[in-house]
Amino acid sequence: MLAGSPMSHDTLSDVLRTVRLRSALFYDLSCAGKWLAEAPASGDIAGAVMSDVDQVIPYHVVTAGECWVALQGEQPLRLRRGDIVILPQGDPHVVSSAPGMRPEPNVDWYQEMKLHKRPFRLAQDGVAATPDREACRPAPGADHETDTSLVCGFIGCDKRPFNPLLATLPRLLHLPAAAGSAWGAQFAQLAATVSGSQRPGSEVLLERMSEMMFVDAVSRHIDSMPEQSTGWLAGLRDRFVGRALALMHENPAAAWSIDELSNQVGLSRSALHERFVELIAQPPMQYLTQWRMQLASRMLLDSQSSVLSIALKTGYESEAAFGRAFKRLVGMPPAAWRRRQGQLAAP
Repeated sequence: MLAGSPMSHDTLSDVLRTVRLRSALFYDLSCAGKWLAEAPASGDIAGAVMSDVDQVIPYHVVTAGECWVALQGEQPLRLRRGDIVILPQGDPHVVSSAPGMRPEPNVDWYQEMKLHKRPFRLAQDGVAATPDREACRPAPGADHETDTSLVCGFIGCDKRPFNPLLATLPRLLHLPAAAGSAWGAQFAQLAATVSGSQRPGSEVLLERMSEMMFVDAVSRHIDSMPEQSTGWLAGLRDRFVGRALALMHENPAAAWSIDELSNQVGLSRSALHERFVELIAQPPMQYLTQWRMQLASRMLLDSQSSVLSIALKTGYESEAAFGRAFKRLVGMPPAAWRRRQGQLAAP
């Protein structure tokens, strides 16, 4: 049974900062009558959307009307004005005027995003698509019923070397506008206003809002998870595992051992190990090593610190020991990884 308790360290915020949560390209989608908009797997369009990130997460905000979103193998979900839907795993999906509609594969329009300044606008009047904008296509029998408008965008984050959050998120996060929080509706209203304006700074404002929306969605998802849930987010809520995670994140360079952690959280060594594996799917010390490598990867990219300095800051007594641990997880030595990532990030 999960037992929540206050933690001295905000582990979720720590992870979100370290995996470089950020947003980019967004566009408006306006449709009328019977219509559908298809979205391929985010991995297929990552180069056109955010070429410098490991994971691209699409989202849709309904700013007017209503529509349906469908993932393969899942029941279609109805969306109304103010609703927000996020697809953390980047699954291909369809947004349409009615459930059960399926398009032919077509990803070419995403490539046009490279050629257009934001916002990238798509329009469909129910009869003919705007030239070279076929993402929203008329369906047989299209008419001019109530318009539907969406603001759509992408959130990027690091997946490697280690992102404990991504794997524990569902395929789809739904933030209903009428779920006891006015935040979603307010975001939808602001997104509609900002995306329709040409005021200086509007793009940056929408980007920051998108990141805030994602954090809010994850927090609301945690609150709604059943008590029998497993995974990293469930571990955050657990009285003992959550405390152990907080301790390791608060001071990752400390000489932690399972004995020291068990003493700190008030649980026996064997019980903590068993509970940690049950929820997080790996032992505490393995988790600590992977988190240290994620921290190290950020330092390698964001600073000019030497490899030895980074090794000491992440709990290793020597550059050699750190190098071996980093290579086991990442596949190459720290210095080589730093050079390679720098080359990939270069324009």
